[in-house]
Amino acid sequence: IIDFIGAFIGINIGTDVSSIPSASEVVSIIKTNQITHVRLYDADSHMLKALADSGIEVTVGVTNEEVLGIGESASAAAAWVNKNVASYVPSTNITAIAVGSEVLTSIPHAAPILVTAMNNLHKALVASNLNFQVKVSSPQSLDIIPDPFPPSTAAFNSSPNSTVYQLLQFLNNTNSYFMLNAYPYYGYTNGNGIFPIDYALFKPLPSVKQIVDPNTLFHYNSMFDAMVDATYFSMDALNFSGIPIVVTETGWPWQGGPNEPDATVENAGTFINYLIRRVSNDSGPPSRPNIPINTYIYELFNEDKRPGPVSEKNWGVLYTNGTAVFPLSLSGSSQIMGNATTVFCVAKDDASEGKLQDGLNWACGQGQANCSVLQSGQPCYLPNNTKNHASYAYNDYYQRMHTVGATCDFGGTATITSNDP
Repeated sequence: IIDFIGAFIGINIGTDVSSIPSASEVVSIIKTNQITHVRLYDADSHMLKALADSGIEVTVGVTNEEVLGIGESASAAAAWVNKNVASYVPSTNITAIAVGSEVLTSIPHAAPILVTAMNNLHKALVASNLNFQVKVSSPQSLDIIPDPFPPSTAAFNSSPNSTVYQLLQFLNNTNSYFMLNAYPYYGYTNGNGIFPIDYALFKPLPSVKQIVDPNTLFHYNSMFDAMVDATYFSMDALNFSGIPIVVTETGWPWQGGPNEPDATVENAGTFINYLIRRVSNDSGPPSRPNIPINTYIYELFNEDKRPGPVSEKNWGVLYTNGTAVFPLSLSGSSQIMGNATTVFCVAKDDASEGKLQDGLNWACGQGQANCSVLQSGQPCYLPNNTKNHASYAYNDYYQRMHTVGATCDFGGTATITSNDP
């Protein structure tokens, strides 16, 4: 089993972006955010060159259009590895090849040849003596598991000699890992209200609402964990229990059309920041508590050129100028003022009353700051004005949440100070 020392959060870089920055700018944005792992959907030469000597671990993609050719010809696979992997390593730290994207569900006619393609690529890596450094796998959608809940009874949509079985055999034999695309956003929106949205967003659930698997009595605090476990149990059902899962895509869209009410900046920010906190605690799902869930966020920038509903174009966590769509710390640690002495988050002197009230309302509501002490008769009620109340609520929120990426901004009404307020 691959031994991942401490879980990582990586990011997917899609390129259906009308004003995408240059490859070197993209890499500098990635470095600024201390991202250590990226996944490319192809083997773009500009990106692979720009990533050289950065130490960043790179997963390169064989596109769905390329899978058939590589599956039909070992020499095509060898040429692909020479051109897109061997010519860049070791200066570019390529550690995996993702073969296709959700091939079993998106291009089922290629399914019979998928594992042959993976084998051909693996043999080409062996020939180049790169098979220990570069793993071969193939990202699959959770749709290959028809009934993922409860996880304990989940099973792949497969017959014993099916592609899924061959895929697992390949991963097992080559000491690779299962690439899973797991989207609680779709699990929630397609679930017709079966599950509460807080479960999809990683928000803590009251005990009466906790989701329990009736067979194992495992408690699932998040739909994400349940999706990963459904995949582990599906592998167990085919007697493959030693293959770790890496989540190659997950995320939440921050804007949607009129019929997509759950695609909001607030939900996306909640999901991503809780996800980073969840992955960073280095534990696995209930059935595999000791195997961390390494995860790649979908995605770096909005892909505004993608077809489909409005939400499809709005999964990016950063704008193309490198600023965050919502308060975010991808590295899982606060980047504000490094490890300086204790800092506090307070209302700015020149902030307008209306904006402070909005910030205060958000901190006490959505932000879950402890605002009970601001009520009349409570210790922090006086001086009774919006600025003092906002400073208290901002700081309460910031002190609890900055380690998982919260910033001291509140619509531009807050600032960091080292003077204890």
